[in-house]
Amino acid sequence: MENMRLILILALAFVLFLIYQAWVEDYGTPPAPSQSTQAPAAGGDSATPADAPAAPAVEAPTIREAGSMASTAGNDAQSAEPIIVETDVLRAEISARGGTIQSLHLLDYKQEADDPTRPFQLLKPTTPNLFIVQSGLLGGPNGTLPTHDAVFTPANTRYTLAEDENQLLVELSWENDAGLRVIKRYRFERGRYLIQASQEVINQSEAPISVRDYQQLKRTELYDPNKSSFIHTYTGGVYYGPEVKYKKESFDDIGKRPLDVTITDGWVAMIQHYFMAAWIPPSGVEQHFYTKAVDNGSQYIIGAYSPAFSIPAGASHSFESELFAGPKLQDRLAEIAPGLDLAVDYGWLTILAQPIFWLLNAIHSLVGNWGWAIIILTILIKAAFYKLSETSYKSMANMRKMTPRIQALKDRYGDDKEKLNQAFMELYKKEKVNPLGGCLPILVQIPVFIALYWVLLESVELRHAPFILWLDNLTEPDPFYILPLIMGLSMFVQQKLNPPPPDPMQAKIFMALPFVFTVFFAFFPSGLVLYWTVNNLLSITQQWYITRKVEQATAQGGGASKKGK
Repeated sequence: MENMRLILILALAFVLFLIYQAWVEDYGTPPAPSQSTQAPAAGGDSATPADAPAAPAVEAPTIREAGSMASTAGNDAQSAEPIIVETDVLRAEISARGGTIQSLHLLDYKQEADDPTRPFQLLKPTTPNLFIVQSGLLGGPNGTLPTHDAVFTPANTRYTLAEDENQLLVELSWENDAGLRVIKRYRFERGRYLIQASQEVINQSEAPISVRDYQQLKRTELYDPNKSSFIHTYTGGVYYGPEVKYKKESFDDIGKRPLDVTITDGWVAMIQHYFMAAWIPPSGVEQHFYTKAVDNGSQYIIGAYSPAFSIPAGASHSFESELFAGPKLQDRLAEIAPGLDLAVDYGWLTILAQPIFWLLNAIHSLVGNWGWAIIILTILIKAAFYKLSETSYKSMANMRKMTPRIQALKDRYGDDKEKLNQAFMELYKKEKVNPLGGCLPILVQIPVFIALYWVLLESVELRHAPFILWLDNLTEPDPFYILPLIMGLSMFVQQKLNPPPPDPMQAKIFMALPFVFTVFFAFFPSGLVLYWTVNNLLSITQQWYITRKVEQATAQGGGASKKGK
């Protein structure tokens, strides 16, 4: 009996640990955000900026001096109006300096659930929460090719996707007196968060040039004053390659040891809860992945640059890549690049969480409501574990039946632990009861429950999803705490069905658990509380039914025994 209670307590502690592991391992409260409104990039065109990649030097053939930069590179670029691009799913702002995508609003996602007029802003050029997308070139005579700090001339300053159009092509150009010309292009498509990007280098000089292209993502730590301290999800850099698979580069890692790996057919990204931005280099081309901390360690970069490519005089070459900036929709991510769907971070339970999400999404496609989908999924999971739960509840019912005899043994042997444990073993053997029978099925189910927890927490499809009545946002806590109270009451009822602990101290601890969990779940997203509540109600129903059957069988057996006498 003591062992069973210990395992139950350990199982509960294990659940709490898994739920809180990210929060417990948090990197600490981010520093108070600066309110700077300085543009993300500054400096002259002719110098490589400090936040550009430290690529190996490319060979620069001996040709005449590059001369002055293009006449289009004016000092007033920072104050120029950004290029506005609007499609059916996003609104972007592109700076003339470097062609940096400095702002991106996702039109189908709200910043706040109760304000439909404000679309979610993923990219932002100022602190707090600075997050921008940069690209550029390295090389050319005396390193004169345009980095993300160079000034481009846009072909137009506003692009709007018309009803009869499926794509928009944004062009920015740069040139210098040495006969080098660069055209940077972004292709936006209807209904997609994937942007085709290219940098075409036209060498009109008298000698070949050696060039690398690079793409990078720069951001600060995420600052959200409304974020619950009870829920933590990863924000930081990640990268993928066929050999290394999915790897995280936290802000701490970037500050301590910069990334320096060479990968083919991979990608780099900055992810946060529900959303991400990722650069996807062309397949089959070796890329060097790097990270860097800049601005006194307050801003973090992850990026990739290509091998040096020689462009003969009079020739041109286009460096192609893809940029994904949007919600972490798993079905779409899987189609874009290998491993990109792993950015929906389920941790070490991915092997269980992905099938659970697939089933949840399939149910939602039938019922059209995420709340009802969660309830149906909980019922299906409960049905799948019915036999295991039945074994557990039968064991608990038998242990409950033996409670008076267990207490009598404790009274008889008192503090003699050796004789008491021996008496317990004899009693269990005589009654054919396994004291661990009620615990092992619970332990088997724990990974499934935790996987479902991460599915409900990580899936952007559920973000701001309404249910019924006052539950208008399944990703936020219940505003009236009604669902946590129901959950706490269900937990209290379930405990009453379990055999009471013979130890008074254990009994007090277990009686306090419903109250502790009620407070605990008051800060959880209501979708998670809904799952736990439904699971408790189903468990109560099943346990009551099985306990009643065991008690009836015992009563009938006792009656038959008396008749025999």
